[in-house]
Amino acid sequence: MFPRNYNAYYNVMPDGTVKQINPFTGTEVWAVPGRGNKPLANTHQETPNPIQRKESEDICSFCRTRYFEVPPEKARLVKINNRYETLFHLPPDQYGSTVAEFRRTGNLFEIVTIDYWKKNYGYKLNAELTSWRDSYITHPHGAMHINDIIHYKLVQSGKTHDEILKKEAFDKLRILDAFFGGCHELIIAKSHYTDYAENDSQLKSSGELSTEEHFQYFKFTIDAMKNMMGYNRYIRYISIFQNWLKSAGASFDHLHKQICGLDEWGASISEQIQLVRQEPNVFNELGVNLAAQYNLVFAENDTAVACVGIGHRFPTIEIYSKSYFARPYEQTDEEIRGVSNLVHACHAALGSQLSCNEEWYYTPIDAVYKMPWHILLKLRVNVTAGFEGGTSIYINPMTPVDLRDKIVPKLYQLRNEGKIATMSLAEECAITPNPLKYYLK
Repeated sequence: MFPRNYNAYYNVMPDGTVKQINPFTGTEVWAVPGRGNKPLANTHQETPNPIQRKESEDICSFCRTRYFEVPPEKARLVKINNRYETLFHLPPDQYGSTVAEFRRTGNLFEIVTIDYWKKNYGYKLNAELTSWRDSYITHPHGAMHINDIIHYKLVQSGKTHDEILKKEAFDKLRILDAFFGGCHELIIAKSHYTDYAENDSQLKSSGELSTEEHFQYFKFTIDAMKNMMGYNRYIRYISIFQNWLKSAGASFDHLHKQICGLDEWGASISEQIQLVRQEPNVFNELGVNLAAQYNLVFAENDTAVACVGIGHRFPTIEIYSKSYFARPYEQTDEEIRGVSNLVHACHAALGSQLSCNEEWYYTPIDAVYKMPWHILLKLRVNVTAGFEGGTSIYINPMTPVDLRDKIVPKLYQLRNEGKIATMSLAEECAITPNPLKYYLK
């Protein structure tokens, strides 16, 4: 059982050093005075270059004029007469007929490959995906698209021109199904730069979306998650994450999420479920209640609450769903919107120049014990060094209070400007004990 003494997890030393133990992972973190004086947002590392505004961007492979540089679209979210509509399995000659607000495609370089599912589980594309694959590759534009991206993938895999000529037919058959029924996907946003951008530092981040666009981004991702579970029955968990900027692991500085199906929970989720088995209310007790004890809860609405996390290697913001339902796809649009609004507000306060990982956690598909849907925003402002490796004590450049005091004024400003949704901030938060209702029978 976990200690009931909150000082076991958060202890401010007389010199100001904040020693922390993450209650869910056991990670030991120190925040040393004087190391958190840097600004919250990074300055641009290079002199920004002016950009030439175009009707359709062509900056990277995720941009609108380069639709055919990624695998075929499984789905596309479009906006018609101020209403959002999802289009599935578009023929390749219709890619240019609408503007995608968000697109869902296979990941050209999968973490968990389709070969993994085929060879370990006998996975096969279902009838719907097989029909879509066959109609796509028999279309002239589709055949060209598939040939081009397979060739690109083989080149990037280190194959020479001669090797590709000899092996392409075999590799094409082996690779092809991954584009149509693979279980590692991308959710790609429309724009590379903001609407007002004048230079290449003005990127369209999550915080630059409107609150409605961000909700649609969330909903489209959750729908993709649910669909993936429907066509691969061997999935036990789907990892959902967003890497923003290269130092957070992004291949392109173009907004996108990734969803990756797994046949196991992973160590982190398994440990958290084990904690829930021991104490069903642990995410209240050692999550929000613990944060409230140290005035680290800083934003709240009817369906979600945000606080600064304790005991993380990187400065981290935690957003918790208050819902009884512990999986995103079980929740109502109102509940999803509440979580989305707080995540959006935090991204907006952090700004587009701060490298950040967004990680989703929720109750696994086949779990009996429930943990709440929650999202961590990890700010990539520090690099793990030799001291951490030798001691397993991690140095976080900001105390939790430092991070709270940097983000709250920006949230007030954004709320006053109408750029984020209505929510309670700082001392306006109710801080009601046990606000998360996932544990109720």
